[in-house]
Amino acid sequence: MSKFKNFTAAFQELAPNFSGELFFDNSASHEAQKLVYATDASVYQEKPLAVAVPKTTAAIAQLIAFANEHQLTLIPRAAGTSLAGQVVGNGLIVDISKYFNQILEINATEQYVRVQPGVIRDDLNLALKPFGLMFGPETSTANRAMIGGMIGNNSCGLHSIVWGDTRGNLLEVRGFLSNGQEVTFSSLSFAEVAEKAQLNSLEGVIYKGISEMVNNPRNVEAIEKGYPKKSLTRRNTGYALDFLIPEEGKEAFNMCELIAGSEGTLMFVTEAKLKLLPLPPKKDALVCAHFSSLAEALLANIIILKHQPMASELVDKYIMDFTKGHPVYQHNRFFIEGEPEALLMVEFFAETQQELDFKTSALIADLKLAGLGYAYPVVYGAQTKLAWDVRKAGLGLIRNLPGDTQPVNLIEDCAVAPEDLPAYIEELQQLLDKHQLKASYYAHAGAGELHVEPMINLKTTEGKELFRTVLKETAALVKKHNGSLSGEHGDGRLRGEFIADVLGAEVYQLLKEVKQLFDPLGVFNAHKIVDTPPMNEFLRYEADKSVKPIQTIFDFSKNESILRLAEKCSGSGDCRRTHVAGGTMCPSYMATRQEKDTTRARANILRQFLTNSQGDNPFNHKEIKEVMDLCLSCKACKSECPSSVDVAKMKAEFLQHYYDANGVPFRTKVIANFTKSQALGALVPAVYNGLIANNFTSKLIKRVIGFAPDRSLPKVGKTTLRSWKKQHDRKNQSIARAKKVYLFCDEFTNYNDVEIGITSIKLLEKLGYEVVIPQHEESGRTYLSKGLLRDAKTLANKNVSLLADLVNIDAPLLGIEPSALLTFRDEYPELVDAHLLQKAKHLAQNAFLIEEFLWKEFEAGNISTDQFTAKAQFIKLHGHCYQKSLNALAPTEKILSMPTNYKVEMIPSGCCGMAGSFGYEKEHYEVSMQVGELVLLPAVRNAATDTVIAAAGTSCRHQIKDGTERVAKHPVEILWEALH
Repeated sequence: MSKFKNFTAAFQELAPNFSGELFFDNSASHEAQKLVYATDASVYQEKPLAVAVPKTTAAIAQLIAFANEHQLTLIPRAAGTSLAGQVVGNGLIVDISKYFNQILEINATEQYVRVQPGVIRDDLNLALKPFGLMFGPETSTANRAMIGGMIGNNSCGLHSIVWGDTRGNLLEVRGFLSNGQEVTFSSLSFAEVAEKAQLNSLEGVIYKGISEMVNNPRNVEAIEKGYPKKSLTRRNTGYALDFLIPEEGKEAFNMCELIAGSEGTLMFVTEAKLKLLPLPPKKDALVCAHFSSLAEALLANIIILKHQPMASELVDKYIMDFTKGHPVYQHNRFFIEGEPEALLMVEFFAETQQELDFKTSALIADLKLAGLGYAYPVVYGAQTKLAWDVRKAGLGLIRNLPGDTQPVNLIEDCAVAPEDLPAYIEELQQLLDKHQLKASYYAHAGAGELHVEPMINLKTTEGKELFRTVLKETAALVKKHNGSLSGEHGDGRLRGEFIADVLGAEVYQLLKEVKQLFDPLGVFNAHKIVDTPPMNEFLRYEADKSVKPIQTIFDFSKNESILRLAEKCSGSGDCRRTHVAGGTMCPSYMATRQEKDTTRARANILRQFLTNSQGDNPFNHKEIKEVMDLCLSCKACKSECPSSVDVAKMKAEFLQHYYDANGVPFRTKVIANFTKSQALGALVPAVYNGLIANNFTSKLIKRVIGFAPDRSLPKVGKTTLRSWKKQHDRKNQSIARAKKVYLFCDEFTNYNDVEIGITSIKLLEKLGYEVVIPQHEESGRTYLSKGLLRDAKTLANKNVSLLADLVNIDAPLLGIEPSALLTFRDEYPELVDAHLLQKAKHLAQNAFLIEEFLWKEFEAGNISTDQFTAKAQFIKLHGHCYQKSLNALAPTEKILSMPTNYKVEMIPSGCCGMAGSFGYEKEHYEVSMQVGELVLLPAVRNAATDTVIAAAGTSCRHQIKDGTERVAKHPVEILWEALH
């Protein structure tokens, strides 16, 4: 029994000697940590007692001893992408994702790998690729799902019909039992099992108890009667006792088969030995069969499986419709013909193109012979990834549905044998029709498991009851077809209540005995799989709760409200990818590997407070500020998150309201008014530049403002761009040019990057364009970045009024600095006064980065390669975050290739880490440099000295200079130098 009256005192005693991080008290920083761990990718929410992030196995052992002493439960957590609430609960969350991420051994000869549980599946396979090997099981979340979670859920994935599930590829696990004993479970002969059963330890008790259980004829009969039919490979309901029953020809016993799918309720895994497979043949093809109905597709699936494909995955019209107009997935729709009700994406691999064509042709011929399908486009090579991304994004895409009625994870993991799938789905549809429910259908047709997500409003009492009713009735349907209540997502607290209904009361009692053998005190993830609370309790939303309307400065009507935008986060964890997987979202998480620094955490903390805050200002909470602190406002979430949860926009809105309650900090005012300080500096540039370059005065300035001492400050030009342009125009009045363009003289180019501005004007004029700098205000970027939205709104209104009637498709507005120009496209239409909205949209449609304009003109034949040098040059290009988010990067790469022998290579970097003022701020400098060191800065350092480094963003160029001492050029400078 605990000697403490409360857990806080107990944790205070534990903390000084704990190797890792502990969050347990009521401070804002600790409360914020607990709140972001209150959810996963499921519909559940429950604040944990505390969160631990252990660094060592000794620290995990310490936590187990602590849990035993104080009678609490440990909840092991990896990426937190579970859909059944496996890692949600009122216990101590133990997050292994940050420190337990090492690949310990790769044995290519014997084809196995030893890893810690925090290793990401796709990252592991990148490390294995040079050996010609891979770990087969994959989930749609494979670029962030971790091996520990895959073991817990017995993950399967797209190619499970060939590569198997995690259980089938798990050779050995090492970790701790509930009493703190360290054990290794691996394949044993039955004689060795008998020896283990004699041990005077918890390990011995477990071997003895399980061995007796699966050798008892009555138990064997109950198991064989209750568990799913053998032809169903996705069998994950309860504990996998059916795999441990001795059978003729079976010579080994492996407790790993029980640990896989046990959701961290039986042991704490610290290491796993995985079986590896040879890489598949390099030639691949995807037959995308189009069907006029779901029923037709499921009949076709039976024919497809006779052709032994690698995968047969279904996507329904519901999901396909959400790809229309999506900033990323609209591009991925290239293979969709017409308006199919369902697609089956059927993959084949082969050693030769001839063999591949034979396989795809044979399948298409059979489908046509059976009269199934109306189109069968075949996608090859790199394009298969784009097509697969449509399927993998299903979970996130359908979260774009407006309103409170949303798709729910409920019966999405029920599986039946593939031959039973048409009948099962037909009856399931009748069940849903009875309750007047719509649903989406997608995923693993080839394995007999469709992710069926009915649309239910969980914010109402009626919806919560319907939630339970649908699962109860579906469980009966699953039992009728001898299927599995859970195929790969697990039981957790969602399906545990109905395991007895599907497997039978006798088997359910055996499951409880398994839990009792392993964990008599409930130390590991209590109330999951067995003894779960009612499945419609502890949901994210309180039933029938009224939420006060929230007044915002940004217009969130496109998403209904700021709260609704936050609610769109499904928790699928796309924001937990590492730099190894590529992409930009989320740079601070990539650096810190902390859950609180994910897009998901930021959306969740906002959702929780905006829903439950009792004050007049629902944003006035230090916990939100704590979680928002390391958001770099890179905007990657706007495009890379399947649900387009725009945290940069929500952060800016939050900051304005938080400042309303707490005042605007001095440094925030300085940064927001950057343009004013640069205008003053430009009056006496030599004096200003001398002050910021001098070691003593520079340090003093940085100390006063709160900037990092190691960060260099931007100098002002000898003149401003506007001043230079006036003088330039006076000298060149007589030169006539065919086409006029307006140049937005942004605040950064006007004062700091003046030479780039001058070069841009010279380049445009040399190519035959008249350049006019119209009257306008600064862009407002500095105000937006610091959350001073009212000031930004004033500037937006002025600029729209000044520029909208001036520009059109024949006389567009061009910009040099991405962060400034793209403000017109991104923020302005949602920031200006209502009466200016149409003008703002017109301005957005006619505002282009200079690179976009030049590429359009090149395509139109108005610029040619003949105007540039034929000399060879190699260029490495880093893209600005906003260019990536708003699909404006490709033209930059293309224009740098206009000179015939210029070769451009994209640096596979995400955010540079500077992010405007973020990288200057003293407390953010270290994270800023960590982000830069992920990919960008090493790539620049490793580039040959004669390689040109290109970067359009002023912040990006500054980060490259500070981090590598190399000068990066704006693309227009490179083109100017390349002109004849």
